[in-house]
Amino acid sequence: MRLLLIEDDAEAAQYLARGLGESGYEVEVAPDGRTGRDRALAGDHDLIIADRNLPHVDGLTIVQMLRTAGKSKPVLILSALGSVDDRIEGLRAGGDDYLIKPFAFEELLARIEALLRRGQGAQVLTRLKVGDLELDLLSRSVTREGRRIDLTTKEFQLLEYLMRRQGQVVTRSMLLEGVWDLHFDPQTNIIDVHMSRLRAAVDRDFNRQLIHTVRGAGYVLRE
Repeated sequence: MRLLLIEDDAEAAQYLARGLGESGYEVEVAPDGRTGRDRALAGDHDLIIADRNLPHVDGLTIVQMLRTAGKSKPVLILSALGSVDDRIEGLRAGGDDYLIKPFAFEELLARIEALLRRGQGAQVLTRLKVGDLELDLLSRSVTREGRRIDLTTKEFQLLEYLMRRQGQVVTRSMLLEGVWDLHFDPQTNIIDVHMSRLRAAVDRDFNRQLIHTVRGAGYVLRE
């Protein structure tokens, strides 16, 4: 599942993105309201988490713009403003839920899960399939030819990223930003190590190779 986190507090954004990433979500972070608005309107995220008080464009305005544009993706509003009137204003602006700061990270996860479950009636994707390889986003399980494949959390995220872009060449920069939330190349072999382990798990004991190296470009997952 792809989440967009719009949060101008860099420390809070880093903490939340790391925790959500470790929980199996693919997280994109927008550091201000203007960036968040543009990414929310243009992106294909499954859910948006938006702080209410943001520079340039506030969170409620972003929600209103999404609804005006006809986009129904769920939005969870975060705010230190916790009065009844504040919560009502947030929900009437088009927010699907309103969480008051400070909050327990476990509660944030529970609310995200509830919103995504609610959206399943709108065809939220919970299972990815490429050939005989299947990834279940709810049970966090992977099978190929009906045989279970055990992956670490990071390997699961890496495979999900590739499967969502099946047939598309994925560069190292895309993987660093999309899977590791790194906006620079740390000049390590972190991608090579994880990709090697993932390929061993997904391809080694099967007749057909699904993960391919595109020399000088990156990787592609295809039948």
